[in-house]
Amino acid sequence: MQLIGPGERFPDSLKGGVAAIGNFDGMHRGHQTLLGTARGMAEAAGRPWGVLTFEPHPRSFFKPDEPVFRLTPAALKARLVSALGASFMAVLDFNAELSNLEAGDFVARELVARLGVSHVVTGYDFHFGRGRKGSPAAMAGFGETHGFGVTIVDQVTDEGDQHSPFSSSSIRRALRHGHVAAAAHELGYYWTVLGQVVPGDKRGRAIGFPTVNIVLEPGAEPFRGIYGVRVREAGVTGGSFWTGAGYFGNRPTFDSDRTFLEVYLIGFDGDLYGKTLLVELVDLIRPDRRFETVAELTEQMRKDCAEAEAIIARAAVDKALAAFPLGRLQEEGRI
Repeated sequence: MQLIGPGERFPDSLKGGVAAIGNFDGMHRGHQTLLGTARGMAEAAGRPWGVLTFEPHPRSFFKPDEPVFRLTPAALKARLVSALGASFMAVLDFNAELSNLEAGDFVARELVARLGVSHVVTGYDFHFGRGRKGSPAAMAGFGETHGFGVTIVDQVTDEGDQHSPFSSSSIRRALRHGHVAAAAHELGYYWTVLGQVVPGDKRGRAIGFPTVNIVLEPGAEPFRGIYGVRVREAGVTGGSFWTGAGYFGNRPTFDSDRTFLEVYLIGFDGDLYGKTLLVELVDLIRPDRRFETVAELTEQMRKDCAEAEAIIARAAVDKALAAFPLGRLQEEGRI
């Protein structure tokens, strides 16, 4: 997949393709349906297909002092789009100029002149242009004017389910409350953190539980506690992974004012500093809490590790998520 950054020239070889447009934060089951629609159309027509998306998240632009809990920051989003077989992901800089661009000018400049699209696929709730005045119906009209096709994908829910459509907001809400299984159900895969291993303060090593430490983006706020996790090295494909006990919190036993994602890899003995890892949250073990002594903490950590192994063993039997595109790719270790 070619990643085309803000301001970069769009390759001629990719023009005339099918473009799915949106923020796609989370790449949940609704997004996967939309991208699957774009891919199917492109393959039927023998054309390239890909994604046109925006960075930073528009909410971060309009409210810079309120960081958004990004489910799939740019690097992870690109990885997921690539895994789904896209030819390109083009990123637009969501800045003052773009936010003030009229809907028709956005279409003419970005979709027609730059990408040269033959077809556009958007969601039923996608709005664009100054004041979000561009609607799906308006996009269809612009398509008639400029000569490209438009497909609007309706809301996606469980088959026969009258509940709300899958949404990034409800997934964030589930993760904030520790409802990991509910989030995975909407995502169609285990929610994943992608990040580089950085040095910690070695407290875990001192008590017999050395951990890998990953810095999360501002705004990330899953429920603070201990999780059963699967961990993969980002540069390695295949179904193998490490089982781990992951921790998100600020270490109340040690009176820390910092927030961490730490993972103890069960049975691993090696150096992962500088490596980029994918940490998949499979299920919550318990909430974060303060312990009176380090001995009490280490005893609980032994229990947590045993529970983490049980959680991952159950996940190996339950293949429900493999019914969805990213869930299948995750199980195969191809993300």
